[in-house]
Order: sequence, then structure tokens, then C-alpha cells
Amino acid sequence: MTSKKGATRITALVVLALLLSYLTYQLLTPIDDPSLDGPRVTVVPVPNPNGFDAPHSVVAETPQVFWGDLHIHTSLSSDAFTMGVRAVPDDVYRFAKGETLTHGAGYPVTISRALDFAAVTDHAEYLGQAKLSDLDVPTTRQALSDILRRENRLTVTRSWWEIMSLIRDNGFKLTLEGVDADINRLAWEEIIAAAERHNAPGVFTTFAGWEWSADAGDVGTHLHRNIIYGGGGLPDIPFSAIDGPTPPELWAFLRAERALGRRVMAIPHNPNLSEGLAYRIADETGKRLESLSPVDRSELEPLSEILQIKGSSETHPLLSSLDEFADFEIAGTVPGRDMTLTSVKGAYARDALRSGISMSHSEGFNPLKFGVIGSSDSHNATSPSNEKGYTGKLPMMDGSAGLRTGAAGLGLNIMTPARKWGSGGLAGVWAAENTREALFDAMQRRETFATSGPRIVVSVFAGWSFPNQTATSPNFDAIARGKGVPMGSTLVASGENEAPEFVVVAERDPVGANLDRIQMIKGWVDAKGESQERIYDVAWSGDRVIDSVTKRLSPVGSTVDAAVATFDNSIGSPQLRAQWKDPDFDASQEAFYYARVLEIPTPRWSTYDAVQLGTKPMAPVSIQERAISSAIWYQP
Repeated sequence: MTSKKGATRITALVVLALLLSYLTYQLLTPIDDPSLDGPRVTVVPVPNPNGFDAPHSVVAETPQVFWGDLHIHTSLSSDAFTMGVRAVPDDVYRFAKGETLTHGAGYPVTISRALDFAAVTDHAEYLGQAKLSDLDVPTTRQALSDILRRENRLTVTRSWWEIMSLIRDNGFKLTLEGVDADINRLAWEEIIAAAERHNAPGVFTTFAGWEWSADAGDVGTHLHRNIIYGGGGLPDIPFSAIDGPTPPELWAFLRAERALGRRVMAIPHNPNLSEGLAYRIADETGKRLESLSPVDRSELEPLSEILQIKGSSETHPLLSSLDEFADFEIAGTVPGRDMTLTSVKGAYARDALRSGISMSHSEGFNPLKFGVIGSSDSHNATSPSNEKGYTGKLPMMDGSAGLRTGAAGLGLNIMTPARKWGSGGLAGVWAAENTREALFDAMQRRETFATSGPRIVVSVFAGWSFPNQTATSPNFDAIARGKGVPMGSTLVASGENEAPEFVVVAERDPVGANLDRIQMIKGWVDAKGESQERIYDVAWSGDRVIDSVTKRLSPVGSTVDAAVATFDNSIGSPQLRAQWKDPDFDASQEAFYYARVLEIPTPRWSTYDAVQLGTKPMAPVSIQERAISSAIWYQP
């Protein structure tokens, strides 16, 4: 007979064997990841609220909304190629117009609704070189689709870490031997040629451009800008951060281009990852930094991209502690690096707008007078701004549900930043026609808005004498434009002490979620010369009321079922309208106002991924997608 001690030993050995067997299985078996077969996206040709099918093909008497993405990369970008991307500039425009592409992870992808305009913005640094070099990295040794489908968790993790370490340590240079201007020039010519082939005035618009990708000492601290040209007359080669690594050097280049008659602008992006440097215009004592706050900065950079895959850059809870909706897709910085007031101040748009009016108050001009857009920052030639059909930014980083959530590897759930990323964004532009000239004009005058992905339409005007019921009039746009100024404009003082009036109309995405509320966000300079902010709920769905004590509107509720990643439109409203006067207006104080429109809660991309993988969804399981308008500035 076996002794009690012997039985215990046998039991322990069996448990150990089972544990080793389980760990071996975990290490050596790929996960079952249905997302590698591609998203199940239904292509729906839905008319937009203006009454046109996208892409638009009509010249209107008054501006209409056009939808686009001004931040898309291809295999000509070093990081994209290394992460498994093989798509080229032509593919960006093919996808944007509705054709099916092959994702870097090997599956087919199709946009659910065509875009009206797009731009290829590959990194100018070492442009095209990685693709033509003999890089020895996992995605050149083996197709990424094979790594993800056939290899085990250990191999996936090693491949992920090797590529991430290479980019972290070397940036866009990777293992390349210096700049090859001839290759850079040929790649630029390929970008230009693709833009010209696909540009169809009145139907679909393309913009030639690139990304100037400077940092502040490490690849994770972004000072990046997208350079967008609005017509003919292009440089022979892009100006990169190797040519000039600081914003003042980039602005000098833009001035020289404009002196040649070229229409060009820079659009900052990822200010949330700038460690407070993107919008910095003053030193610790409040003294103006002349090199970072030139008088023409607002002309050279009329827009900022504030919603994209790497998170939201509208505001941050550390900056807007009284804003209950500030904690939206806060991506943070490098994993493991703490977020502090120092790292976020100067890295978010609302704080920057406040800094701008403060400088206007003290210096007489505003270097941070910018409008806003959203875009994707996709590195796979696509525009993946759909939570349900989300396909990630960089294939090796987040090109499958397993990679995005970390389930495909060992410890990736701790190491990957992708778990905190959003699903992208879109740019809404109010323009008379779908042409480079009209769209560029609208962007330069800041008549734009950002969305986190849904096609929520938002229209904002300010004026002094709107007729009653303007917001609900069938002729809303004509009346509002005749009596007021649109988003992106300056409202000059009326000579009276009366408060300006705002009219706002918001319409839900036709195939999306109902709307929760419209908010007006105000920033102003008080009598002490210090900037302040306040948020007003001005229109909302249902019969909710604002609490007399908290001054807050009660939540709209939620229909999200996280177990199956669904929601319904039994709450909220398809359209909201407001005609509102600032109850706290002081005619002597400079101010800005912008609208924020919130949807009802819907499942986050990570919840859809969890359902596919059969795992527990990470928090948050739902989000309130949004549209954010460019500001209107009040000038005393």
C-alpha cells in the first residue's frame, strides 16, 4: 500500500505535471482569434444629413459637411513597414473610396462608408527606405499573418518585443545607414502620383502631404505635425525632422513655401503624448517664449488633430477636474510613465485655447487660435474609426483582437499601450464643394469639427440678433450665417453689454447611436488676467432636469449589454437643437466657446473584441462617442 506521504507526493507530481502541461499549452499554442478572419462590417450607402450620398458630388449654395481622414500611413513609413504593412499610397485612396484591401495581418478590410477626402501622411524621416532595405525583423522573416495564425504565444511575444525595442531605441532610423535622399524623393513622387490619380474634383479629394515627426528626446514624446498642401506647387522632397527638429524650424520652412505661393499648413497631432510641450508658449514664470509663440503661428497651424487612435487630446481630468466627461480615451504617455499636471498642461487643446486667450489678453495677439479635427493615424492604409469593425493602427502592435487586448502573447496585456488607445477619429469640414481649394479654404478658416469616429454632424453659430426659433427653423443654416459667424470665427463686440447668442444643431450618425446632450464649453480671462473654464448643458434628450445643487444634468442611462456587445436607441434623441445665451457673460472679458455633442453609451472596441475572444471585457466596457466643434472667439 502507498503511504500517506507517498500519496501526497504523487498528488503533487500530478498537479505539477498538469500545471506544466497547461503552461506548455499556453506557451506553444496560438489563441483562437476570430478577428484574424477580418471584421464583419456591412457596407451601407447611407445618405448623410445633408441629403447627399458620400462621396458628395454636388456644389451647394451654402457649405455642406464633408468627411475625411488627413492622417494615414503606408509601407513608406519605417514603423509601418517594420510592423508588417505592405500597402502603398494608391491603397489609401482605394480603401477610402470603398474598395477592399488586405490588412497587414492578412485579412480583408473594407470601409463601411466611403470618405469624401483623404491624405497620405507618411513619416518624412527615412521615407521609403525601410521598404527597400534588407531589414532583418520578424515581419520580413515571416509574414505577419503566419506569425499570428500559426505561431505560439511565446513566438508572438518575442516578435512583438523585438520590433517594439527596435523602434523604441532607434526611432524611424531603425537599422538604416543614414538618409538616402534619392529614395526619399522617389517615395515622395509616388505619394504625389497617387494623389493626382485619385483626385476627382466634386467627387473625391486627395491632399499631398507628409508627417514631420520630431520628438523631445525619445520616440514616445511627440511633437509631430502633418503637413498638408492645398493645391499644386509642391517641394521636391519633404522637410523632415532631420532637416529641422524644432517647431520654429518647421514654421520657417512653411513661411518659405507660402512665399512661393504654395498653399500649405501644419496640423499638430498627438499633443496628448507631448509631455506638455505641444502647446507650450510661456516659461515657468509666465513669460512668453518668442520662438514658440510667433504672431503667425495660428495662421501656419490653423487646426489641431484632437481625436485619433492614440487617444483624445481635448482635455484631461487633471486639467478639467469639474468636467465629468474629461476622462475619455485618455491614452497617457509611455507605459509605466506617470501622468502629472506638468506632463498634461500644454498637451491638451482646451488648456491650449485658454493659454491663447491669456496671451491675447497680455500680449495683444493669440498664437493658439486653432480649430479641431479628428483623424485615424492608421499605419495600414485604412481609416479604422469604427468601434465594431476596429482593426488597429499598427498590425504587429494591435492588428488583431488578441494583440490589442494582450491575449495573443505573454504579458502583452501589461506591456502594450494599445489597450488604452481609441478607435480613431474623423474630420468634419464645412465647405461649399468637395475640392482641394474649397476644403483647404474651410480648414484655413477653421470651419471644422472632430468626431471620435461616428458621423455626428454639428453646426455652431454665434451672433447678436438671431430671430427666435432660429435653431428649429427649416432655414437654420441660411439664417445663422446671415445673422452670425460659424465655428472657427471671431465674434467682434457689439458695442452693447448684451451676451452673445449661440445656435447649435447636432444630428446623430444615421447608422449610429442617438444623442445624449449638447454642451457649450466656455473659456475666459478674468479680471486678474487668469483663464477659467465652465461647461453648460444646453440641450439634452428626454425629460431630465439639471440638479439645483450639483448643477449637473442626470446621466442619460445605458442600454449596453457588455456580454454580447450591443446597445439600442431606446434612449437619447436623433437630433438636438439649442439657442443659448451665456448667463455669465462679461463684455470686457476675452472668451472662447465650443460645442461638445455626446452620444448615448455604446460598446467600446475592446468589448467587441472580448466577445470575439470569449473573454471578460476590460474597463471601460462602454464609451460615449462625441463630436467637438472648433471654437468661436469673443473679442472685446
